[in-house]
Amino acid sequence: MSASDKVKNQSLHHVVIVGGGFGGLHAALSLGKAPVRVTLIDKRNFHLFQPLLYQVATGGLSPADISSPLRSILNKQQNTKVLMGEVKNIDPQQQKVFLNKGDITYDTLILATGVSHHYFGNDQWAPTAPGLKTVEDALEMRRRIFMAFEAAEKETDPVKRRAWLTFVVVGGGPTGVELAGAIAELAYSTLKKDFRNIDTAEAKVVLVEGLDRVLPPYPPELSAKAEASLVELGVQVQTKALVTNIEDNVVTIRQGENIERVEARTVLWAAGVKASAMGKILAEHTGVELDRVGRVMVESDLSIKGYPQIFVIGDLANFTKPDGKPLAGVAPVAIQEGKYVADLIVKRLSNESLPPFEYYDAGSLSVIGRHSAVADFGKVKMSGFFAWLIWVFVHIYYLIEFDSKLVVFIQWTWSYFTRKRGARLITGDESLGQIGVDERGDFFVASKLDAKVKA
Repeated sequence: MSASDKVKNQSLHHVVIVGGGFGGLHAALSLGKAPVRVTLIDKRNFHLFQPLLYQVATGGLSPADISSPLRSILNKQQNTKVLMGEVKNIDPQQQKVFLNKGDITYDTLILATGVSHHYFGNDQWAPTAPGLKTVEDALEMRRRIFMAFEAAEKETDPVKRRAWLTFVVVGGGPTGVELAGAIAELAYSTLKKDFRNIDTAEAKVVLVEGLDRVLPPYPPELSAKAEASLVELGVQVQTKALVTNIEDNVVTIRQGENIERVEARTVLWAAGVKASAMGKILAEHTGVELDRVGRVMVESDLSIKGYPQIFVIGDLANFTKPDGKPLAGVAPVAIQEGKYVADLIVKRLSNESLPPFEYYDAGSLSVIGRHSAVADFGKVKMSGFFAWLIWVFVHIYYLIEFDSKLVVFIQWTWSYFTRKRGARLITGDESLGQIGVDERGDFFVASKLDAKVKA
């Protein structure tokens, strides 16, 4: 680029996008040919396809299968720069974002930093019951799941062995349902011939949901079919049940007046989310309202009140529909919001406008097992094999790069016919994944999350 081109480029309207998830990435992609300068900032150097993280956690896919380097995705867009860094603060008056090193001035700011796990005031459970939002989370879950079988293989005490072979998944939304179904398939099918001292079919998979049915956002009939499919896989589904404590390898579950204590060495959290810290930072500097989980209340054009140059999209945004309910935190919502904001920015530069954002709901899909899923397309509702086929092709379609689509398709085809999962690796440094014996003679698994987590 010549010196004159650089000067011209610097004079262009500068759009800063914070977050390379579905919303931020598609906003950047949509601005690729616009007369603007784009800077995409993310603390990771890759885009992660979060809906398939559970497959990494259960050994079906490797992290690289669902991740794509941001620079690779955007390298053909000459107006776009990618920065690896973390935004620590913002100054809406001076229109600056502050990174861990340095600051950047913007003309338009798009915040798409997503959400994290929510333990509803019980953050002390986090080391014992990891959630699933990042690659590291998925690898930690994978390590715990497969180390549980390894520890059970070595355990001679039948009571302790049962605890190793008990898996509790907290939360009956799509992530919890998918995790529980995948673990059940591992135990009752994939791993059946792999061990000599244990029968993996004796494993116990418990799914705990606080409401009266799994998949609460779905129509009741699809929730019922999803639960029936889980039960058929061998999952013990407990609805109207609340986890009141997780301590010393015991999960305390209250269901009405009944209290049950389940000894389980593997507890996985899929019960709730809270907005990233960026929501609180934005509220402190702009006075914007947050909802109860920290999401930013946005205007009809996805900007925030009083600051038309700041947009919030994706899981960080609370966009309220006419029925008073916020849009769900799913990939299609974030993608459409990212594209809308990009179009609006271009229109504004031409002194034009767009109608308020309106989400087109193409339907919802959730997979339950090897060839079972539920699909809600409004008037059309499906379950079973054909819903699963649709789920497969929709998820392959939404993967960003062609090589990822091809690899995932081949992996799933192979797994479907062989029932094998090729990514069942226990990874980590020397302190991870090692089974030891404590002073009481109990096996334990060393963990990066806790020096001696009873996994």
